[in-house]
Amino acid sequence: MANDTNVVRLYDGETDALMRAELSPQRVSLLPGEGVSPGVSGAVSASERIRILWGQDLLRDMLDGRYRAIVCGVNDTDNARGIVSQLVELVHTSQWSSKSVTSYAKMFQESVSIHAARDKEPYVLKIDLDSLLILGVLRPHGQDHFTIEDLYRGFTTVNRMLADRRDRLPVASISFLNARANRLIGADGKEPSFETVLRTMYSAGFRGDVYTAPSMWKLAHVGVFPSYPFPEGVSRMREGSS
Repeated sequence: MANDTNVVRLYDGETDALMRAELSPQRVSLLPGEGVSPGVSGAVSASERIRILWGQDLLRDMLDGRYRAIVCGVNDTDNARGIVSQLVELVHTSQWSSKSVTSYAKMFQESVSIHAARDKEPYVLKIDLDSLLILGVLRPHGQDHFTIEDLYRGFTTVNRMLADRRDRLPVASISFLNARANRLIGADGKEPSFETVLRTMYSAGFRGDVYTAPSMWKLAHVGVFPSYPFPEGVSRMREGSS
């Protein structure tokens, strides 16, 4: 028989029995990643994975100084509904506003159209809030959304901007999913999967943390992992291998 003394309790008193996960309308089913399960070795090093933040408050973590840089989207039309607007308004050392961010992006786009019209977009704007550096992937001019190719080129540039710059680490990024100001659309006209986003960021060289979109908390019936690349078993299941 199992020894009851080895059962871990999460809460004081009888709270474990009251905190039944199925009673919550918003939750995730977190699965152990590679190197986490008992008896499994070979954990992926931090420099070779993207850590996925489940349940953490992005804005609170930024304000608490847990990161030195964050990657998000910006555009030259209106950023009032974007995460960049919330960041510049909440960081007390910031002299930026959503309007000044938009003006900066518009001025940059106009300058590029004159001096570097043949350069590939998107570009990455540095918005220094003193206590936090925003690396804003600039949505290509004339588009009302980002594409996967845009995301890849943007994160390729982000990776170069982070290389050998420990003063810009640790770094986090939004997931670019369910965005209100800067949508991400795949080739089929629909929003891509989270796995596609992670694969694109990873292929571009990004190895920071990624915060999940709030709507992803409604998928409790699907198992999720704490980091990317996912365990090899995911690909085997998808290919129908036992």
